[in-house]
Amino acid sequence: MATPLSPDALVRALRGEGVRMREHGNWRTHNRNHKGSWGPVHGVMLHHTAGRDSLALCRRGTPDLPGPLCIGLITKDGTLHLVGYGRTNHAGNGSTAVLDAVRASKVLPSRPGPDAVDGNARFYGFEIENLGNGSDPFPAAQLATVERLSAALCRAHGWSGASVIGHKEWTRRKIDPTFSMPVMRGRVAARLGSDAPGDDHTAYEAFPGAAYFAIGRRAGMFTAVGRRLVEEGCGRYAVGPGPVWSEADRASYAAWQHKLGYRGADADGIPGRASWDRLRVPRS
Repeated sequence: MATPLSPDALVRALRGEGVRMREHGNWRTHNRNHKGSWGPVHGVMLHHTAGRDSLALCRRGTPDLPGPLCIGLITKDGTLHLVGYGRTNHAGNGSTAVLDAVRASKVLPSRPGPDAVDGNARFYGFEIENLGNGSDPFPAAQLATVERLSAALCRAHGWSGASVIGHKEWTRRKIDPTFSMPVMRGRVAARLGSDAPGDDHTAYEAFPGAAYFAIGRRAGMFTAVGRRLVEEGCGRYAVGPGPVWSEADRASYAAWQHKLGYRGADADGIPGRASWDRLRVPRS
């Protein structure tokens, strides 16, 4: 647990991690602290907006749920918009067991327990602009900012990647965000130079060897590979991805290799161990 950062310390931490941001109005003092304490804090909670053009909503909220609804909104272009600071209406009540796991940097329960703890007081909350329908993509720039801001807060507090959770992991009432939280925790852990308990090697597909990726071969994990490539902004699919390794998969993987800085024969779309380990494909 930790005392929340000051607004100035937050900005320094975000800038240190390379986060591109915009500050809106009186965000440093715009909060719901009059409704209860904020802190000690234990981690970062991620949400999706279930809509677009969400900046005004995140700042002001609704008559039934007054704003701010988060500390910051990450738009599709990867900009973090700071709209509030302190207690915000982002989490609601959630699982004691989940909070205990986050405190201890342990693996989260497979299902959240009863909604018994006020998450608004215990987490930094961030909204990610997305329709939340499973087909609206999260651009690579947007996910990169999610990774960077999460790492910034974890680094500032001495937390691990295990301190980053999704709203869907906090309560059974929610499905957000729709991307893989184990993958995001792995990305944060990698940026921090550490492992997220239970989310690293055992949670990802082992590298099966380059020869495994033959055009026309069928394997269940190929769908997961394609989905990760789409999440990274490298999808080159007209249809899919699916369980049969195709030229579209190879083109998508080549785009991933280019994103990592490989060129020429090293970016031929055939997975190698180094690029595979960095992709972090969830175990099927």
